[in-house]
Amino acid sequence: MSDTAPHSSGTLTSIEQRGIEPVPAAERTGNAGALFWVWFAANISILGLPLGATLVAFQHLNIWQALLVAVIGAAGSFAVVGVISVAGRRGGAPGLTLSRAVFGVRGNIGPTFVSLLSRLGWETVNTTTAAFVLLSLFTILFGTDGDAKHAPLLTIVAILVFVVATVLISGLGHAFIVAVQKWATWVFGALNVFVAVFLVLRVDWHVVGSAPAGPFAAMAIGIGTIAAGTGIGWATAGADIARYSKRSVRASKLVAASAAGAGIPLVLLVGLGALVSAGDPTLAQAGDPVAAIRELLPGWMAVPYLIAAFGGLLLSNHLSVYSASLTTLTLGIKVPRVWAVAVDVVVTTLGAMYFMLVADGFYAPFITFISVLAVPITAWLGVFIADIVRRTWYDPEALLDLRAGGRYWYSGGIAWRAVIAWGVAIVVGFLFTNVQVGDADPVFVGAFSSTWIGANGLGWIVTFIVAAAIYALSGGPRGVLHEPADESAPMPVRERA
Repeated sequence: MSDTAPHSSGTLTSIEQRGIEPVPAAERTGNAGALFWVWFAANISILGLPLGATLVAFQHLNIWQALLVAVIGAAGSFAVVGVISVAGRRGGAPGLTLSRAVFGVRGNIGPTFVSLLSRLGWETVNTTTAAFVLLSLFTILFGTDGDAKHAPLLTIVAILVFVVATVLISGLGHAFIVAVQKWATWVFGALNVFVAVFLVLRVDWHVVGSAPAGPFAAMAIGIGTIAAGTGIGWATAGADIARYSKRSVRASKLVAASAAGAGIPLVLLVGLGALVSAGDPTLAQAGDPVAAIRELLPGWMAVPYLIAAFGGLLLSNHLSVYSASLTTLTLGIKVPRVWAVAVDVVVTTLGAMYFMLVADGFYAPFITFISVLAVPITAWLGVFIADIVRRTWYDPEALLDLRAGGRYWYSGGIAWRAVIAWGVAIVVGFLFTNVQVGDADPVFVGAFSSTWIGANGLGWIVTFIVAAAIYALSGGPRGVLHEPADESAPMPVRERA
């Protein structure tokens, strides 16, 4: 299967030269299967285990409820990623670049900046967790101190090892990433299955079987947490890989490939985390989830487990860095894509050093982080998806034209109906949100956070609905929405089912 043309993303060992400029139709050779492997590999990270643990330890769900929450939250949210992939197939450009057509070349700066924060945050989480993995591995192999604060130099070395490995893959670009994601899935997937068998042996099946069902409200909160921590966090990246897909690939296949590719490993990992935590909340409360999982395994399993953990995090991180580099370019920073990769990893390296050497705790800030950013990202999703309903074509030249008077300049560079819908939805979303880090006092309490919607973590749904409704009712997209008849390789006005 050919996923990219050599001219665009290069051979496997050459650096992709294309930045955010749309991929010509003749060079879009990817199939939906490529998305399946990309998203499968990106979601075999061990971070799915503590997410599942929270469903049992904090939300008090039984295993069947936890699995249902995982299916809806993970596979459902990645179906949304698949919808964004459809825009990538239509326009051949990264998601936030296509967003210029919706928000205007200046109005798009806000959503792009939020998306970059999300990507950098996730990369910091990945880098921090991977460094914990390497510290544990160093402890086993060399007898070093596994406490990050007690061994700062070794901690920095662990961070840099992961960062260099990330840059080597994400720097080469699309063709190499797709190949790595496909074949590494089998290797690290097999290791994860091997580790999972031993975790299952520790499950207290009596406790699992006798656990009472939790309330519906807890399930709603769980779905929101899982969605925010999985598909919503990746939503803005949906078009970045799909932009190399054939224009003939059906939209339904892109959605199914994304939902199944991410949903299968996530449901298994979240479910396993829920099983392991039944009767033992240690994993959910761990400041270092890597060490907590390792303690649950036989001593001789530590090395295979740590290798699997490191590989899963790397497969997620280099895809995130690749997407972040494209988002950085969309902000208007004029550097080659590979240099944008370098800029992004410098930020995440410093963030990981802070988490490991200065901050107290790891997982509570992570949950708070994904919950807060889920609001503006969900607002962007509402506007962007409402736009996709009517728009089937993006002007490739206008997407790169930042000058006044361009097709996507609108009014002063801003498409006000989209920007206003996005802004209002964010305000409404935070009114239903309670921002709290762990057991500390709330940082922010929304006026409606104590209502049924707010208390059940459904503010993100309100955010999506408000954004989409305001944008649609205010007129939705304007201008040329379908490819002009005189353009080469015309795309039909009606989207293929």
